[in-house]
Amino acid sequence: MSGILFIGLGNMGSGMAANLVKAGHTVYGCDLVSDLVAAHVSGGGEGVDKLSEFLAGDIDVVITMLPAGKHVADVYTGPDGLPSSIKPGTIFIDCSTIDVDTARAIGAGARERGFPFVDAPVSGGTVAAEAGTLTFMAGGEKEDFDKARPYLEVMGKNVIHAGALGNGQVAKVCNNLLLGISMIGTCEAFNLAERLGLDAQTFFDISSTASGQCWSMTSYCPAPGPVPASPANRDYQPGFSAAMMLKDLRLAHGIAERADASIPLGSHAEQLYAMMEAAAAEDLDFSGVMKLINGELG
Repeated sequence: MSGILFIGLGNMGSGMAANLVKAGHTVYGCDLVSDLVAAHVSGGGEGVDKLSEFLAGDIDVVITMLPAGKHVADVYTGPDGLPSSIKPGTIFIDCSTIDVDTARAIGAGARERGFPFVDAPVSGGTVAAEAGTLTFMAGGEKEDFDKARPYLEVMGKNVIHAGALGNGQVAKVCNNLLLGISMIGTCEAFNLAERLGLDAQTFFDISSTASGQCWSMTSYCPAPGPVPASPANRDYQPGFSAAMMLKDLRLAHGIAERADASIPLGSHAEQLYAMMEAAAAEDLDFSGVMKLINGELG
């Protein structure tokens, strides 16, 4: 079993770290929120108070799950980031969703210093993080991916090598671009059906087996009723918040501009999620855009 330093024990990271503990690894958890570290320790992990002072000689793997590129850069390159006692050859795995350029720069710098690095953002939300059924899309050299894969497989059901360094972030942003667009379309369809007298369950029974079916409908239906486990049935309490979707759509906007790629529907989706933010509804699940579509917000 390995020694793992896991940095970022929030909604996603806590479940991921817990699965590594259950698999028998020694997992040192670090987070700015002391209560999250305490919860990790109560679940069988070890706690880290101050990252830069941590004695990391027995660490084989570093995994980060952080909010944005700045935080990831601070950990891997900042003065208060990883301790100098990290031994060469330690595998670095960043599971955050950040901009492609930052991921590639951090990864290239890590490899130059002798550390294998993969960017491995996730899909699946908090339920999958807790269940160990996440999808990982990993970018990096094949040899680095092969070293990281056994740890990713503990936390996920699907682990896919997306190619070169940074391509994990490309895959994640493009996937969530599609997800945001499809969720809005699904909300519009359910709202229109209801306005015209067709109830949600009947429309679901028809469209979920017809050409309009998609994951946003069949697994995460934004209309209350048809899919009992969806956030729509708990007043849109988040599995994946509207704020996080907006973050990813803004990342998509940025990389599309740099690639000179047209994303008109993505741009419109970004505007709608920005309207949720303006209505102070960004903490709802991203499927809560249904409330914006049906006129309950703003």
